Amino acid sequence: MPKKIMAVGEMRDGHLRQISFETIAAAKKAAQGGKVIGVLIGRKVATLAEEMVQCGADEVRIVEDETLGQYTADGFARALTVVVEQEQPDGIFFGHTALGKDLSPKIAAKLDAGLVSDAISIEVKGEEVIFTRPIYAGKAFEKVTLPEGLLIATIRPNNINPLPKDRARTGDISSVSYSVPELRVVIQEVVRKSAGRVDLSEAKVIVAGGRGVKSAEGFQPLQELADVLGGAVGASRGACDADYCDYSLQIGQTGKVVTPDLYIACGISGAIQHLAGMSNSKVIVAINKDPDADIFKVADYGIIGDLFEVVPLLTEELKKAKAVSS
Repeated sequence: MPKKIMAVGEMRDGHLRQISFETIAAAKKAAQGGKVIGVLIGRKVATLAEEMVQCGADEVRIVEDETLGQYTADGFARALTVVVEQEQPDGIFFGHTALGKDLSPKIAAKLDAGLVSDAISIEVKGEEVIFTRPIYAGKAFEKVTLPEGLLIATIRPNNINPLPKDRARTGDISSVSYSVPELRVVIQEVVRKSAGRVDLSEAKVIVAGGRGVKSAEGFQPLQELADVLGGAVGASRGACDADYCDYSLQIGQTGKVVTPDLYIACGISGAIQHLAGMSNSKVIVAINKDPDADIFKVADYGIIGDLFEVVPLLTEELKKAKAVSS
């Protein structure tokens, strides 16, 4: 039976994040031929609504206010609740991001609904929408369905392909009236510690360093390789604990969970906590001097050698290949 599914969009620096389009694609599949309603909450976000329609949303609802310029759980939860009460959807999908992981359980609790978190795929069998999600630090997968009530789910970035963009596509776009409550928390300014050129959680290519980089300066060759590949730099907890880089780059069980197309692990031993954050990457390349390092057990390709020799060589060869192709 066709369903009405809401897809909550996310913005950064005035642009829609890639996960917004992946969430729309997930909602489209779960809707089973029904309606997908994009939701944009923030300040001056109306200009982005058309892009949501072009990428698969049938309609878009906008909630704008100066107090929503920066995310707060209280403000966004109240704004989203207004949209839900108006639309009465069968489901609400979020990205499995910092925002989605914070906001989705609050909405689920408020609406007395179930929540499926960190879904990596969706299939439909009859009336059931079945979500697949990793468990036990990615060592196993479970299939989950919510047999009744409101469907609420978060979608892991880089796992569900967005729909092709159709610039000729049109849909109803409207603003939702929002009475601004007295918020307990108002964020005036956000200072980002990460200096990454590409958003780590959405990067298609990640070059990550561990204790083997030996120093903060040791990350420079990794950054050069990431720049050539158009990717981002990440790190193990060991490298962060050693103060080689900021914790905003940490990948692992207590850091970010990533699923890029290509993950290059440099000087990373392969502790289970780190593997929990990257083992579902599509292709894993490991560079390590220790042939017995655990990282080689999950790697698709392994290079036994000094990263300070191997990484610059890779960078130079890739530069040559790009020069020839251009």
